[in-house]
Amino acid sequence: MRADISRRQILKGAAAVAAATQLGPFYPGRVLGANDRVNMAIVGIRSRGGAHISGFAPIPGVKIKTFCDIDQNLFGSRIKSFESKFKYAPGTEVDMRKVFEDKEIDAVSFATPNYWHALGTIWAASAKKHVYVEKPACHNVWEGRQMVGAARKYGVLVSVGFQNRSRKNTSAAIKFMRDGKLGKVYMARGLCFKPRQNIGVYPDGPMAEGAKAPPMVGGDQPAYTASYLQKVDYDKWIGPAQARPFNPNRFHYNWHWQWEYGNGDTGNQGPHQFDVARWGLGKDDLPVKIRSFGGLYLWKDTQQDTPNTQTSILEYADGSMLQFDTRGLPTNKEGNGMDIAVIWYGSEGRVEMDAGGNWKSYMGPKSEPGPDSKSIKEEDGDAMNLAGGGDSGHFGNFIAAVKAGKQEMLTCDVEVGVRSSVLPIMANISYRLKRELKTDGKKELFLGDAEANKMLTRQYRKPYVVPSLVG
Repeated sequence: MRADISRRQILKGAAAVAAATQLGPFYPGRVLGANDRVNMAIVGIRSRGGAHISGFAPIPGVKIKTFCDIDQNLFGSRIKSFESKFKYAPGTEVDMRKVFEDKEIDAVSFATPNYWHALGTIWAASAKKHVYVEKPACHNVWEGRQMVGAARKYGVLVSVGFQNRSRKNTSAAIKFMRDGKLGKVYMARGLCFKPRQNIGVYPDGPMAEGAKAPPMVGGDQPAYTASYLQKVDYDKWIGPAQARPFNPNRFHYNWHWQWEYGNGDTGNQGPHQFDVARWGLGKDDLPVKIRSFGGLYLWKDTQQDTPNTQTSILEYADGSMLQFDTRGLPTNKEGNGMDIAVIWYGSEGRVEMDAGGNWKSYMGPKSEPGPDSKSIKEEDGDAMNLAGGGDSGHFGNFIAAVKAGKQEMLTCDVEVGVRSSVLPIMANISYRLKRELKTDGKKELFLGDAEANKMLTRQYRKPYVVPSLVG
C-alpha cells in the first residue's frame, strides 16, 4: 500500500481511466434529469444519521428508500418518526452491500463511524452510487486517496460533509480575505473547546440488566444488555478494524475516543475548523512541518485512548501557520466568546468565525470593528451552487449536483474533503509518536520516517479491505 501518491498522479490516473472507457466524466447506473427523483439510502441512522434523514428527506425530488444500520434496535423509532412526518416508510437493511445491489438506489449517504467511511464510499462508488459521506472523509491518509481514485474511476459524485463549504457567510469571509482586505494572512487558529466526560472502564461483553450505560454526548446511551445485542451485527460494526469482543465503550459514539475507530476530538469536531482554516489560508498543499502535543489529563481510570487536551501546529512552505487547540476539560472561551471557531490573522487585522459561519473582522493596531457577516452583502460572497446555509444547503448542493451530473457543482468534492481530513490525521500521528514530522508538501508522505509512514494506513480485516485503486 503506497502512501506517497501525489494529487497530480491521481488526476493523471483519472484522465487515463476516462480515456480508456470513452465514457465521459460521469456514468452512473441511472442517468438523472433535473426533474427526476433521487432514490437514497441512509447508512448509519443513529446520532448524525438523524440529521441526514431530516436533511435529505424534505428536499424536493428525494425519496429515502432504505435505512441501513447494523443495530436493528434503531429501526422502529426511526421509521415511526419518519412515517409520521413524510407519510411513507423506508425499507430496512443491516448489510450495506445489499443496499448497493439495489439498482433503484441512486445515492447513498454515510453517517457511520470514521473507519467505515472509505470502504463504504468505495463499495458504493463501485456499484455506481453517488455518495455523501460525513467528515472526516477518511480514518487514515492512504484510504482517503483511494476514495478519490474510486470517485474518478467509477464516474460518480462524492461529496464530504463539510457544511461550511455551502454557507454563504463563510464564503463571503473567504472572499473578504482573498480580496486582500485582511492584508497578508499569515496564520489561522482553530478552536475545539468541548468539555467531555470520562467514559470510565467497562468489562467486555453484554451489560447486566439495569446497569448504568457509559457517559456519552446527548445522554441517551442505552444499556447494552444481552437482549439488546441480539439485534446488533457486531462483526459488521467492526468491519475493517481488528476483531475485538464487544465493549460498551467500543460502540455507539464512544468509539470516537479509540484510535482503532476514531480520531479524538481533533479529528472529530476538528476537521470542520481545519477545513475552513486552510481554505482561508489558501492552502492546497500539505504543511511541511507538523507538531502535535498534549495528553489525556486528569482521567486515570478510562478506556479512552485519544487526548483530551491537544495543540497542533502545522507550518507551510511559505512560513504561514495553522494552529489547532483541542480542549476537552473545562476551559475559557476565546475571541468574541467562542469555543468552536477559526481566527485568521493578517497584516491589516483579524477575522473571527464561529461554528455557524458567522464572522467579524477587527482592523488595524487598535482592533477596531470592521466588516462582518451581517454587513457583507450576499452577492459579495462566492455564491456558486450554494443552496442556503449549513446542513440544508450542503445536502441540497449534493442533490443538485447529482441531478445535473456535474462534479464542478459540488461545494466539497471528495478531493477537497480528503485534503482537509488528512490534516488532523497527520497531526494525530505526530501526537502519538511524540515528535515533529516533515513532509515535502506535495506527497502525502513523511520524510525520512518509516514509523510515521506506516501509520498513514492500517491493517484491514478480511473481507473488509480497502482496495488499492491509486498507485
